[in-house]
Amino acid sequence: MLARLNNDHKHIAILLNILKVKYSRLEVGEAVNYNLIRDIVEYMQSYAEHSHHPLEDIIDSYYMAKYSPEARDEKLAKEHQKLTEFSASLMANLNLILSDVVVSREQLIIDLKSYVAEQEEHMVYENSTIFPLWSKMTDEEDWKNIQQECSLKLIDDPLFNDDDNVLFEELREYINSDDTD
Repeated sequence: MLARLNNDHKHIAILLNILKVKYSRLEVGEAVNYNLIRDIVEYMQSYAEHSHHPLEDIIDSYYMAKYSPEARDEKLAKEHQKLTEFSASLMANLNLILSDVVVSREQLIIDLKSYVAEQEEHMVYENSTIFPLWSKMTDEEDWKNIQQECSLKLIDDPLFNDDDNVLFEELREYINSDDTD
């Protein structure tokens, strides 16, 4: 389960790097593909927020209940909620832009930079603090129980998989092309 979450983080980092390129181009007045930016945020909403983060929340609740009930910490769940709200706001602005509604370029740049920074800080927190705690769960029975609890939230990654799913096809082609446009 931890390997899957770490793999998700690697994939999310790829997408955040693409967003960095996009906001850097916006800063110097270049045109960008707003559909591609929207696809990245949509991916984050459809996969990260509806499968990846819920899995982390389930594992965290299990860990806290069994190994650290006195140190109950809601930081992870609060961060997940904050990221969900952030991506909803960003998606709303992107949809306005794609509907030809004028949105401040400067505000979009600020929002994209903040979004990337928040996502990166969140992954650093999980990689440096949360995942090492969970890795101490060496009881195979714990991981079986967690797997069972997570089974309803486990979905295949709609972008980084080998099936013929056409969802995020443009984004997949962009990532595979090594194009920086």
